[in-house]
Parts: sequence; C-alpha cells; structure tokens
Amino acid sequence: MLPERATCVIAGGGPAGLMAGYLLARAGLDVAVLEKHGDFLRDFRGDTIHPSTMEALGELGLLEAFLALPHQEVPYVEGEIGGERIRFADFSWLSTRCRFIAFIPQWEFLSFMAAQARAYPGFTLAMEAEATGLVHEGERIAGVRVAAPSGPAEIRADLVIAADGRHSTLRRAAGLEVETFAAPMDVLWFKLARQPGDARAVLGRIEAGQALVMLDRGDYWQCALIIRKGSAEAVKARGLEEFRARVAALARRPADEIASLDDVKVLTVAVDRLKQWHRPGLLCIGDAAHAMSPIAGVGINLAIQDAIAAANILAQPLRQGRLTEDDLARVQKRRSFPTRATQRMQIAIQNRVIDPVLSASAPLRPPWIARLMQRLTFLQAIPARLVGMGFRPEHVDLGVIDGR
Repeated sequence: MLPERATCVIAGGGPAGLMAGYLLARAGLDVAVLEKHGDFLRDFRGDTIHPSTMEALGELGLLEAFLALPHQEVPYVEGEIGGERIRFADFSWLSTRCRFIAFIPQWEFLSFMAAQARAYPGFTLAMEAEATGLVHEGERIAGVRVAAPSGPAEIRADLVIAADGRHSTLRRAAGLEVETFAAPMDVLWFKLARQPGDARAVLGRIEAGQALVMLDRGDYWQCALIIRKGSAEAVKARGLEEFRARVAALARRPADEIASLDDVKVLTVAVDRLKQWHRPGLLCIGDAAHAMSPIAGVGINLAIQDAIAAANILAQPLRQGRLTEDDLARVQKRRSFPTRATQRMQIAIQNRVIDPVLSASAPLRPPWIARLMQRLTFLQAIPARLVGMGFRPEHVDLGVIDGR
C-alpha cells in the first residue's frame, strides 16, 4: 500500500534507488521506493558489481551475505586484438576487500538490497508504482504523482530522489537541462553457452570493423557485439545466418544457439549528464543524472556511489527537518568530478579506440601501450583501479547513517 507521506520518496528501484532507500531507512527515515515494474527480472542490465561497491557492502556489514549469493568472480579483463591476447586490467593489484569483479544478475542484487532494507520499519518498496509527475508547492517540489494498480495517487515528501533511469520522467518534469555527447556505437546483446575450458574472465575480441565483449555469467556468456551507431536494423536485415556467422567468427565457437534475431536486444548507447542535478525538494542520481556508456560496465557502480554520497550528506538534515537546496548542491558538487572524469575516459575510448576499430578495414595490431602492459604487468593496476574503484570511491559514513 502506498503511503500518503514519507520523509523521502525515491522514483526507481534500480541500484541507485535501492541503495539510497536502504541507507536512508537505516538512518531512521521514512522512505518509499517506487518501482514501475512488478519484479526485477530483466535481462541485459548492468550485472557487474565492482570492488568499490563490495567495499561499501563490507563497511555496511553486508559483504558476507552478498558473497553467499550465486555469483562469478572475475579477477582480470583480457581480450584479443588482431588475434594477439592482451590482459588490460588485473584486479589482484587492488588493496581492497575484494580483488575481483562479481558478476551477478541484477535482479539478484536488487532483491538482496530490498530484503536488507525491509529490516528497517521506515522502508517501503512499492512495486508496479510508477512516478509520473511532480507535486509542487510554490517553487518547491513537495512530492510525486504515482500510477499504481489501485489508481492514481500522490505521495508528499521532504525530498524526492529521481533514480528512474536515463529516460527519467522526473528530470523531464522538472525541466532540468541535459548535456548530450555523441557516441559512435550501439550494442547488440545476446547469449552464448559456456564451453569446457572457458576462462573465468571478461573477454574481448577486436578485429577490423567489429568488436565482441563476452561477460562471464556462470553457465553462459552475456555477449555484446559493438556496432556502428544506428546500424542495428541494417545488421538484423542481413538475416539470422549472416549474424550467426559473424558472431561465430569473433567468438571462436558455433552460434547456432541464437535461435532468432528476436533474442538479440539493442542497447542504444548514450552519454549525457545534467547541468544541474537538483531543484528545491528534488535530487537526481544515477542514470537520471548522468547516462554512461557501457564501456567498462561502470554505470551501476557510479550510480551506487551517488546513492552513498547522497545518504552521507542528506541523512542528517533530513532527520533534523532542515534540508535545503544547498545540501542537494553539495551532493552534485561531490559527485561531479567522478562523473565528468569517467565520461571523459569513456568518450576518449569511444573516439580513439572504438571509432577507429569500427572504421578499420586493414588487420589490426595491439597498440604499443597494450604491448607494454604485457611486459610491465604492474601497469595493469592502473585500469584496474580506474574500473574497479573509480575516480572518487565513496565510503559509508556510519556515524551519520547509524547516528553514532
């Protein structure tokens, strides 16, 4: 049942929304998280939990329970460029609790966080409840309008957090301005079965005009075929057999298990960010504040870092009933640098690596820096740090969250 009022109402039951909901409920606040779907079961979402997130789970006392869930631990990222094997990042160099990326279906992670949050009496998770608009009181945003099975409703709140994704309804309703950056690629997602002897790793194969990334999901590979922006329909128009042949050549295995092109899902790659993440009474975090490229799978972890920063900064003023827009601006100021730095890194990779690869017709060779990393293996710690921990990893302020 939807509450009529909450201290904080969060639109979106994804990683950012549920982490923020958990932390604020643990801080003793009344929190309502709205998830428009009836469950979390959707394929081809961000399924990588990076060391930065597991470090935060450790600080919260949740890491042991999280690692008890079925998952795969991937200690390095490697691939082939022009047939030559290259290791790009080795997480064993990190000085963290977990020196690996954990691959776990996102629905498992979301269900885990929801179960942890339900231990706190102030937490409500409303499924099939979609935030459709904002409630205003003068210049201030004072709640959300909700479409639910029981009918339309309103929830009043001291703070609305928009964590409703890259196509955020609430950021559009608030009239927040978006900066968009060009991306030269889109991604086709599909599955291939694992074979005996397959490594436990993130694998990539890069050849002239195309690239394939394979993510370890236990009994199958979640595969991403990187294609030229806007070419998905043309690729599919060439038919199933040609697509299978293209995948088989890159994956080094038969692709007959792709039964239909309906099993191939298109991810339209977008990179954008809000110029301002907030209005009085409203804060955007995660993809609602900054859509990330799928490069390095960092989007889910950046969103979780946003949630931790928001809870660290906002829990106390919310408890004391003195939240101001300056507090919301502090969250954006805290998270702007890692957002901008990560997007700059992704855009540089897109423009200087992906775009030339997709445009190439001659055979490729690994660049000199990749070859150097194979000789001086400690250099693999640099991308491992940037991918695994990010530019500004957040730590949970237990003094604030637990009121110590």
